[in-house]
Amino acid sequence: MERAALAASSAGLAGLLVAPGPDLVWLTGYRPSAMTERLTLLVLPVGGQPVLVVPKLERADAAKAAGAPALELRDWTDGTDPYGIVSPLVSAAGTFAVSDSTWALHLLALQGELSRARFEAVTTALPMLRAVKDDAELARVTAAGAAADAAYEEIKKVAFAGRREVDVAVDLARLLREFGHEQVNFTVVGSGPNGADPHHEADDRVIEQGDTVVLDFGGLKYGYGSDTTRTVHVGVPSAEVQRVHAVVREAQQAGFDAVRPGVSCQEVDRAARRVIEAAGLGEYFIHRTGHGIGTTTHEPPYMVEGEEQQLVPGMCFSVEPGVYLPGRFGVRIEDIVTVTQEGGLRLNNSDHGLAVVE
Repeated sequence: MERAALAASSAGLAGLLVAPGPDLVWLTGYRPSAMTERLTLLVLPVGGQPVLVVPKLERADAAKAAGAPALELRDWTDGTDPYGIVSPLVSAAGTFAVSDSTWALHLLALQGELSRARFEAVTTALPMLRAVKDDAELARVTAAGAAADAAYEEIKKVAFAGRREVDVAVDLARLLREFGHEQVNFTVVGSGPNGADPHHEADDRVIEQGDTVVLDFGGLKYGYGSDTTRTVHVGVPSAEVQRVHAVVREAQQAGFDAVRPGVSCQEVDRAARRVIEAAGLGEYFIHRTGHGIGTTTHEPPYMVEGEEQQLVPGMCFSVEPGVYLPGRFGVRIEDIVTVTQEGGLRLNNSDHGLAVVE
């Protein structure tokens, strides 16, 4: 919370307003239901005492949070005005960064009461707030990556041919939990032509001999994210599939090799993209090269053209180039990488090769 207030001050903000979601968990350790319509809000003013406003019926749970000793708790009861508690805590003429997960219902009510105050999204005002991980955070991201690697090693042993994509996706989710994930966020299984859709939802398509299959999966372990992609093939791959996979593998290595302190995020994207363009496949690389990861699986910084933010030791993000041939197949290789003083360090270390499965 001290770090966040200092960042807010440096950005010329009066403070932060943080609703239930990843920012609140990161700052306080408190994870209430994000679906409640009752106002829960951390008011973190620059130079002032952090205050967590909570419904009275949830005060006991909030008091158990890791960050509670550093907070003042103020509760409200149904039938009273919670915004009347928040309003005196917010500078009438200041600018506050508001967490992305804040309900419009609550923000509009505060805007109505504080017509002179200004509000900006946290991602816009403080895009790097959670980007640089400390040692404890790095240990959690590392553990999540190792668990995803272990799940990949096991999924290669299951049957693919003759089974539906959703069946393999269920296997992946089970394995992530077996290796310690408390939450599974996604299990992309894109076989054959479905692999040409980068975010394909596993469906009832039956995987066939000769299919290339993109496996992209991840979730949370110890509250921090994993996200890895490997491409496998059912039976012996064709020369074309091997060529495309080799290009993507080279591009992924080039993106990783570009990682070092002081390099801009866009240079990682450019390094990977140059390899794919040189192979004549540039039009089939249709997304950014990477995204940050932490308490969520997608967050700043983003490895994309136009992002001039420099890499800093402790940042964690994906490097995941891909090639997607419409109606035919796709290939993607993804590792989570952290920035060190010397360069980059992979947090996914499973084999990048085109694995043959049955």
